[in-house]
Amino acid sequence: MSEDLDAWELTRNDGELFHDHKGRPKAYEMPPVPLIDTHGHLTAFWSMAPEHAVARAAYAGVCRLVVPVDPSDDAQDAEGFLASLEGWLDAAAHLIRDLDGRWAYPRFEAYGRDSRDLPSEVRIVAGAHPYGALSYLTDPSVKEAWKRLLASPRCVGIGEIGLDYACDVEHEAQKEAFAAQLALASELGLPVELHIRDAKGDEGAKAHADALQILRSVGIPEAGCDLHCYTGTREVLAPYLALGCSVAFGGALTFRKSDDIREAALSAPEGRLLSETDCPYMAPVPLRGVEGEPAMVGVTAAFLAHLRCDAGLAQTIEETYEALWQNGSALFYRS
Repeated sequence: MSEDLDAWELTRNDGELFHDHKGRPKAYEMPPVPLIDTHGHLTAFWSMAPEHAVARAAYAGVCRLVVPVDPSDDAQDAEGFLASLEGWLDAAAHLIRDLDGRWAYPRFEAYGRDSRDLPSEVRIVAGAHPYGALSYLTDPSVKEAWKRLLASPRCVGIGEIGLDYACDVEHEAQKEAFAAQLALASELGLPVELHIRDAKGDEGAKAHADALQILRSVGIPEAGCDLHCYTGTREVLAPYLALGCSVAFGGALTFRKSDDIREAALSAPEGRLLSETDCPYMAPVPLRGVEGEPAMVGVTAAFLAHLRCDAGLAQTIEETYEALWQNGSALFYRS
């Protein structure tokens, strides 16, 4: 979206939730079941205010949101980040209250859920991304910040952690940081969110092979494991599923050339599917070119629900929506 087109103001003006990069309204299929975004960044927007993103997500029917934060990057000042988060959520709650009546915030009575309550349902997962592996290993302040984040009442997991062989961080450092954080997750009884990315053009999927070796050696936390933002093939996904991992699909699932990702999604059991945005990255079709936001999880959830129906894996779209809600809630909202 061009800089002079603000998603918040566009919706305030016409009531339409989504607009394309030219400011044209795009239809949105309101969900029959509450939505959960299991991985949506609030600290990486290039134009949207976090409180606007949360208020807009509630308008889309999002009732739960898990925000990843990194003590080696966006949450080096843990206390400062946590204070900012509470400020954003308080501001979002006020916006929702003020707009209620003008905007039709969904209520899901069968689930006892009201999307207006989203600010109180936001949680975080905290972990050193592979980009920050060296900082995690060598800078004591990173582990101190991490400890404070993990102690927050809003923290429900460790992530995103893993391996990224598309960056220039030394592989052995990445593996050491990954294994250490994975082991602590088991010790603390927390689920993990994994970031695994192969080097460009690596048909052997070395990062995934090394990640699987570490998962087998260290062990998957009993609380669960989420392979976040999966964009690979069904063949690469299969051993993760065999280990008991869940898998989350974001906007890339909807891209025209993403046949491999769609095949992978159709290969995953219903009980392992998760919904996410990885916003502000990879906004789904028909919103490509627009800054991603948690509200867009509903676009991808609808796409996946119809995809599974068309493939004969679900009788109704509600089945997939239901699975996404129940699976994400069971993994990150245990209490």
